[in-house]
Amino acid sequence: MCAMPRVSEAHLAARRQQILDAARRCFMRDGFHNTSMQDVIAEAGLSVGAVYRYFKSKNDLITAIAESVIGDASTMFEELARHEPPLSPTEAVERAVTFVERETGPDGLLRIALQVWAEAMRDPALAEFVGNAYSRMRGHFVHLATRARDAGQLPADADVEAIGAVLFGMVPGYALQRMLSNGPDAKTYAAGLRTLVP
Repeated sequence: MCAMPRVSEAHLAARRQQILDAARRCFMRDGFHNTSMQDVIAEAGLSVGAVYRYFKSKNDLITAIAESVIGDASTMFEELARHEPPLSPTEAVERAVTFVERETGPDGLLRIALQVWAEAMRDPALAEFVGNAYSRMRGHFVHLATRARDAGQLPADADVEAIGAVLFGMVPGYALQRMLSNGPDAKTYAAGLRTLVP
């Protein structure tokens, strides 16, 4: 009797990503609440069983997409915090805002992030995940402020926790302006920041 061929890890990962890509397109087009599992199954072009093998519910899909979107942003913020030589706080926010501008367009990841934020207000499990993730991201800016203080770019007695929170707050603040009111472009925002924080 012949053994059934084993499905490779690469194949499983590709199939999972196929489903996530389909879900992302549905969520971008119709939003979380107007998208059903049947919509995702049709968009992915897979069987019901194939999709449910990877994701048992729409909430599982939302969480997986949230992890991906937030993970991409967190990685970028961590790179800014560890940059050599250390970036000034203004330089770091300028680079973060440039990233944000790229991701606020019609297919941008931050359009999904906006839905994740709203969903986190009603889903305790997602709220916990988002809260923890954003605390880690804020921590990257605290680390950046610590390095700036140690490099003499900030006063020796600067409250790096407070500065990190303010720096981090500028980034989603800019994202919301871009997405909700077609706010200033990154260059204009950066110019305002440089004037405010010489």
